[in-house]
Amino acid sequence: MLHTAMWRDAVLLLAAAPLVYYLLATLVALRFFKKERARVLLDFTPPVSILKPVRGVDFGSYENFASFCRQDYPHYEILFAVNDDADPAVPVIRKVIADFPERRIRLLVGAEHLGANRKVNKLARLAREGRNEVLVLTDGDVRVGPRFLREVVAPLTEHRIGVVTCFYRGIAETNFGAEIEAVGASSDFFSGVLMAGWMEGISFALGASIATTKEWLGKMGGLEAIAGTLADDYELGNRIAKAGGEVVLSRQVVWTMYPAQTLRSFWNHQVRWARTVRLCRPLSYVGLLFTQGLPWALLAILVAPAKWIAGVYPLAYLVLRFAMAWTVGVWGVGDEVLRRKIWLVPLRDAIHFVVWLASFGSNHIRWGNVEYAIRQGQMVPIAGGESSPPRPAENARRP
Repeated sequence: MLHTAMWRDAVLLLAAAPLVYYLLATLVALRFFKKERARVLLDFTPPVSILKPVRGVDFGSYENFASFCRQDYPHYEILFAVNDDADPAVPVIRKVIADFPERRIRLLVGAEHLGANRKVNKLARLAREGRNEVLVLTDGDVRVGPRFLREVVAPLTEHRIGVVTCFYRGIAETNFGAEIEAVGASSDFFSGVLMAGWMEGISFALGASIATTKEWLGKMGGLEAIAGTLADDYELGNRIAKAGGEVVLSRQVVWTMYPAQTLRSFWNHQVRWARTVRLCRPLSYVGLLFTQGLPWALLAILVAPAKWIAGVYPLAYLVLRFAMAWTVGVWGVGDEVLRRKIWLVPLRDAIHFVVWLASFGSNHIRWGNVEYAIRQGQMVPIAGGESSPPRPAENARRP
C-alpha cells in the first residue's frame, strides 16, 4: 500500500508540472510584450535586401508578395528566387513587378546545388546577389505590415545583435488542419519560445522572418554551411549565436498562410515538424512531456485518492491553459484564428501528444515528394523524387 501511495503521489506531483509551466509562460509573456510595446524604436534605416525563396503558390501569394512593396522604408530591394521557369509563382511575381514599378525587384531562376535543402540553395544565391549589407529573409507565404522593415532592422544598429526574428499570426483557410496548425503555433509553440528566452536566451530563429547581415552570415560559415539541413531557420540562428551574435525577438508580428489540408497531409506535416524539433533539440523535446497538461490531467483523474482532487487537475488545466493561450496568442501575438477558435486548444493538445509520441518512430521525414533520413542534422534523400512542386509555398517551419 505504501509503495502504491508513493507512485500515486509522484504522478500527482508530475501532473502539476504543466500547470506551473502554463502559469510561468503567462507571466513571461506579459512581461515580454509589455516591455516591447513600451520600447522606443531606434532610427536606423540602412539599405536592405529582402530575400524571398519561393516555391509554388497558395491562396494569398499575390497579397503576400505585394505587402513587401508597401514598406514605409527609404531604400530597399526585393529579390525572389524560384527553382525553374515553370514554377506557378513566376507569373504572380511578374505581376507584382508590373504593379510596383517604383520598387527595385528582381526575379532569379535556378540556384547552384549546395545541399538537399533547395530553399537554402536559393537563399545562398539571393544573398550573393543582394546589393546591401543588411539582409531580411522571409518565406513565400509571409505577409507583413508597412512598418515591418523599420521594426526588424532597427535592433541591428547594435553590433552584438546578429539576428532579429519575428512571431507570426495565422491567416487560415476554413479547414480543420489549417486551423489546428494556426491554433497550435499561437497557443503553445510561441509560449515555448518565450520560456526558452527567459530561461536560457534565444539561440535559434523563426523562419517566417529573419533579419541579419552579410557579416554575421560570414561568421557562421555562410548559408552554404546549412544547405544540407532540414531546420534551416533553427540552424541559422543557432550558428550565429555560437559565433557570438545575440538573437532577439522582435515585437513586430508577421502573418503566415495556413492552406487547407487533407488529414493525411496534416498528419505528415505535424510529424515532420515534430521530428525536426526533436532532432534539433533532443533534450528540450523530451522535456516537452512535462508541458503537456491534458494527458497529465487525465492521468491524475485516474490515480487521485479523492473526487475533489480528481476535479482540481482538469479544472486547473483548462483555466491555466486557456489563460496562457489567450495571453500569448491573442493579446500578445494578435492571432485572429486563435481568437475565434480558442475552444480548439484542448483538441489540439490531444493531437499534439499523439504526434509527440509518433515523432520517436524514426528519423525519416517527407518533404514534398522526397523522403529523407536525418543523419547528424543533414538531410539524406532515401526514396522518391520531385516531379512537380507542391501547392503551398515552400515552408518547413510551421508547427
